Amino acid sequence: MAIYAIGDVQGCYPELQRLLDRLKFDPAADTLWFCGDLVNRGGESLEVLRLVHGLREHCIVVLGNHDLSLLAVAQRSAEAKSHVNPDLRRVVQAEDGGTLVDWLRHCKLIHHDEALNFTLVHAGIAPSWTLKQALRHGQEVERALRGPGHRALLARMFGNKPARWSAKLRGHDRLRAAINILTRMRFCDMHGRLDFDANGAPGTQPAGLYPWYEVPGGKPRESRIVCGHWSTLGRFAGLGIYAIDTGAVWGGQLTAMQLDSEEPRFIAVEAEGYRRKPRA
Repeated sequence: MAIYAIGDVQGCYPELQRLLDRLKFDPAADTLWFCGDLVNRGGESLEVLRLVHGLREHCIVVLGNHDLSLLAVAQRSAEAKSHVNPDLRRVVQAEDGGTLVDWLRHCKLIHHDEALNFTLVHAGIAPSWTLKQALRHGQEVERALRGPGHRALLARMFGNKPARWSAKLRGHDRLRAAINILTRMRFCDMHGRLDFDANGAPGTQPAGLYPWYEVPGGKPRESRIVCGHWSTLGRFAGLGIYAIDTGAVWGGQLTAMQLDSEEPRFIAVEAEGYRRKPRA
């Protein structure tokens, strides 16, 4: 019996197959945690969704920004869908596309396992949030995505404002701010204001910005956090953070981490040779 977290798959189906083989994954005994961004860019998003959906009783999936983009695309007119990239278009035009999208829409934004003392999220947790607050704000978004108003949310969730969380936020601004934190955050200023432009490795950002997990004065870490989203950060373990987006879609690796071992254990497979190499 084992519990594995898996980094951003982004439509890299052969790599996911090889990683599961490498893990000797047994759905009768093992559980998979996916860090989000199952889809987009890799070319085999439909196959990835079908595989994970087929294992859904044995998986925990949190949504990433690319998954949310797919949900938004699925709400558009047939004409608008025909103009999206081929990878997502294959999903929304597939015979089982509606089933896959509806399942994805009911996935989580954040997951916490008290026994393991691990929290799963795509990008991170706002420096000003306690774990309780992060779970509560994630659940607000989950309820909205699963509810009758989900189409309005998906149409209005894009945008960089507000860039800083405030308890005074209401409506779609509040939901958008939570979504941006949980699925898009990399660097923040010392007040927790998100920067949406810097996406390089730590050390390349403009002065005054910090990796979200190093912002001065942030709330104490109450749980170990496993996340993805930041391929230029790569595999990182420190400060209670385990980042496992190792850029499979960019020619890097697809990484899993065993969560229930005495010490977290990393297992990775190389990207297929035809993947684009990591960005400089």
